Amino acid sequence: MVVLSYSLPVMFLYLLGLVLFYYLYRWFRELPRVPDIGNKYVYITGCDTGFGNMLAQHLDKKGFSVIAACYTEKGEDDLKKACSGRLATLHLDVRNNESIDKAAALIRDKVGSKGLWAVVNNAGVSLPSANCDWLTIDDYKSMIDVNLMGVIAVTLSVLPLIKKARGRVVNVASVFGRISAVGGPYTISKFGVEAFNDSLRINMSAFGVKVLCIEPGFFKTIVTDIGVLGNNLKHLWEKLPQDVKEDYGPDFLDKVNMLMKDKVAKLADPDLMKVVNCMEHAVAAVRPRTRYSPGWDAKFFWLPLSYMPTAVADWILLREAVLPAKAVH
Repeated sequence: MVVLSYSLPVMFLYLLGLVLFYYLYRWFRELPRVPDIGNKYVYITGCDTGFGNMLAQHLDKKGFSVIAACYTEKGEDDLKKACSGRLATLHLDVRNNESIDKAAALIRDKVGSKGLWAVVNNAGVSLPSANCDWLTIDDYKSMIDVNLMGVIAVTLSVLPLIKKARGRVVNVASVFGRISAVGGPYTISKFGVEAFNDSLRINMSAFGVKVLCIEPGFFKTIVTDIGVLGNNLKHLWEKLPQDVKEDYGPDFLDKVNMLMKDKVAKLADPDLMKVVNCMEHAVAAVRPRTRYSPGWDAKFFWLPLSYMPTAVADWILLREAVLPAKAVH
C-alpha cells in the first residue's frame, strides 16, 4: 500500500511532464511562417463584417496580398478605407454560380502564374434557426445554399489555382459541425462542411494542398446576437399553424428568450481575435493544424460532449432545455 501511494503521485508527475512536453513541442513546431508573403494571394469570402472583415485587415497588415469578397458595396468601400493598396475587393454572392465564376475569373487574372495561396471560406448565415417542426424545406435550402453549397462552389472555382500554388483551403465550420445541439439547418450545413473538408483534405494531399478546418465555439457576433435570434424566433412563431403553437404553449417563446439571455450571453466570447488568429495560422504557418477549435467552450464543453455516448450527450443537452407544453413526461 505504501509503494502504491508513493507511485501514484510519481506517475501523475510523469504524465503531467509528458503533456507539458507535447504542448511545448507543438508550440515550437508551429512557430515558423511561410516566406515571401507579399507574393501570396489569399481569397476570403464574407468580408463585409465579423471574422472575414477582421481577417482581411489582419492579413493585409501582415503583408499578404488579400482578395476580399464582400456582398455589399459598403463592405467593399469600408474595407478599402481600412487597408493598404495591396488589398483588392470584389463582389460575391456565394448562392449565385455566375457571381462565383466571375470572381474566380478576376482572381485568375490577378494571380497569374503564381496561383492562389489560400481561399478562406468564411461566408455564412445562421438564420432562420428554430425547432425542426417550425421550419419549411425552403428554410433549409436557403441556409444550405450559403453555408454548404457556397463553400463547395467557391472552393471548386479556384481549386486549380490553389493546386498550382500548392496552397491551402481553409473552411470555417463550427463546433455545431461536431454535435447537433440546436434544431434547423445550421448544424446540418456545418456537418456538411466538415464532411467536404475531410474528403477534400484526403483528395488534395497528393498535390501538396493543405485543407484546414476552423470550428469556433460561441463568440459575440451576429450569429449569437440575442436581439437578432429573438426576432428570428418571433417571426417564425407568428407564421406557425395554430396546432403547432398549442403543442409548444403560449409562454414557450418567452422561456426560450430568457434561456438565450442567460446561456448564450454567458458563453459568447467577446475576443474575436481568437478565431482570426487561428485563421491566420492556418493560412501562414509552415505546419498548420488540421483543425482549430477557438473558444474555451469549444475545447472544454462542445467537443468533449461530441465524443460522449449519445444517451449522455442528449441528457446533458435536454437537462436545461425549454420543453413544449405538450411534452411527454
